[in-house]
Amino acid sequence: MGEPADCDAACAPAGLSMPASAAAGPVSHAIFRVARLHRMHVGQLLRRVGLHPGQELVMMQLWDGGPQRQTDLARLLGSDAATMTRTVQRLEHAGFVRRMPCATDKRVTIIEPTAASLALRREVENIWAEVESRTLGEQSDTGRAETLATLERIENNLKIAARL
Repeated sequence: MGEPADCDAACAPAGLSMPASAAAGPVSHAIFRVARLHRMHVGQLLRRVGLHPGQELVMMQLWDGGPQRQTDLARLLGSDAATMTRTVQRLEHAGFVRRMPCATDKRVTIIEPTAASLALRREVENIWAEVESRTLGEQSDTGRAETLATLERIENNLKIAARL
């Protein structure tokens, strides 16, 4: 075994500064940090209504699009089949969705929002408005539009790079 670690350095709270090894990608590192914090914050707020991050996105698709095939939900949200299955099972257990076999193809599962989920919709919309406000702070409408345009360009670049 090697030399004992310097506990003061190893046990110090992690700072928000970028490690030197990430110097070649400061924007990518910033995106990572922001995405992590955003997901944590959304998770804290969603817990108030009994949801976990990502579940609200499934519900939004169902509220706006009505009953949908589970495979279509997975594709729309960029999820794999196993993750979508677990998400739908949890939402079903909570009473927010119902799973049914397709009338014309028994291999297909249709997911639909329940009446109970409709009360949840307003709360989720309020949470997203709160997150938006906290994320952008006092940024002007012009600044918000510029931030959104920049994020859309980054998303498009990554889609091209990943050939999506």
